[in-house]
Amino acid sequence: MKVIFAGSFDPVTLGHLNVIHRASRLFEEVIVGVLYNSSKKALFTSEERIEMLNELLYNVENVKVEQFEGLLVDYVKIKNADA
Repeated sequence: MKVIFAGSFDPVTLGHLNVIHRASRLFEEVIVGVLYNSSKKALFTSEERIEMLNELLYNVENVKVEQFEGLLVDYVKIKNADA
């Protein structure tokens, strides 16, 4: 089963990491979708947020970090996610 955990992650928090680690034990694949929204002023660029998440989650094999923009429902359909 594939699940998407989406958010801005600006900045990444221990709560985000807790949810990701817990999801990684429940699902075969966890996609962390980092939202890119050009109309919002972010503390970190989406590239920086992705890099931070990848560094923090390097040891979790079934987690993939990706950027997305637009509606979450469309992203879920593109990724063929279950949840």
